[in-house]
Amino acid sequence: MENTKNTALVLGATGGIGGEMVRQLLAAGWQVRALTRGETPSPRGDHVEWLRGDALARADVLAAAKGCAVIVHAVNPPGYRHWGRLVLPMLDNTIAAAMAENATIVLPGTVYNFGPDAFAVLTEDVPQRPLTRKGAIRVALEARLEWASTQGARVLIVRAGDFFGPRAGNNWFSQGLVKPGQPVRSILYPGAPGVGHQWSYLPDVARTMVRLLAMRATLPPFARFHMAGHWDHDGRQMTGAIARVVEQATGSAPAIRRFPWWLVALASPFVATLREMREMRYLWQTPLSMDNARLLAVLGQEAHTPLDEAVRATLEGMGNLKAAGKKNAPGLPAR
Repeated sequence: MENTKNTALVLGATGGIGGEMVRQLLAAGWQVRALTRGETPSPRGDHVEWLRGDALARADVLAAAKGCAVIVHAVNPPGYRHWGRLVLPMLDNTIAAAMAENATIVLPGTVYNFGPDAFAVLTEDVPQRPLTRKGAIRVALEARLEWASTQGARVLIVRAGDFFGPRAGNNWFSQGLVKPGQPVRSILYPGAPGVGHQWSYLPDVARTMVRLLAMRATLPPFARFHMAGHWDHDGRQMTGAIARVVEQATGSAPAIRRFPWWLVALASPFVATLREMREMRYLWQTPLSMDNARLLAVLGQEAHTPLDEAVRATLEGMGNLKAAGKKNAPGLPAR
């Protein structure tokens, strides 16, 4: 029997998608619990029940999930260390808790599951033949979730393009295109000229997940949806939006430059993060857009913040416009 209570446990609540899910769930009237490895935050009127525990400890997850109808699985190992070894055991703990509570697991999906044979338009049912180690693990995650949906749990996977947003955490926008907390004098774009790329504004993704959760009883036990997000058809839409927003804020448009893949290649043998970036380069060399027809059939429309508005909120949240304002404020007219 499905758990119809209005309490959700968020694993990874201090991260990008986890934190945004906390905000959107609260706004929709859910009671929210959050599991954290460190000290639980002091009471701050955010209406979140913070619990101390570790997603790698099954007993902690089972206890935190008691009475919950939903478990948002947005957690990663501390500092992303040993990611390949730890993510499946973490998911197994979530699955055990969901089966015990007849709860729905929510997983933010990625495109890493797919190789270029599935492009250029990605639907939910195309074969998953990844090119990378991380992609293979993602396929295994979803396979375990599909099994869990036959054992009393329900599963909701929402797949989106590259995240960006004011609190999105580690992502290509904040690690590649611009640098947090600094004036934006240049934009480094990783894509090949003329190649389309898929972006997703994190608040829109979380809002879509919460809307789907409200009607989870009508969805299949194992439900997957793709979001169209922001389709950059030639690699110029995102950089153009950043340039417009920065120019409006500072009076000076940043230069747009090619991302230094050669430097990544040189340093990747010594830096794990750069090795993974290099592995994912194929996603910047092949057009990839997401088909959201299934989502539209269920919800009628997809949450979609206009690109310039989303980029402005992202840059403000990352401290780029504030930093630019401090640097360039004298003599500039207010905008």
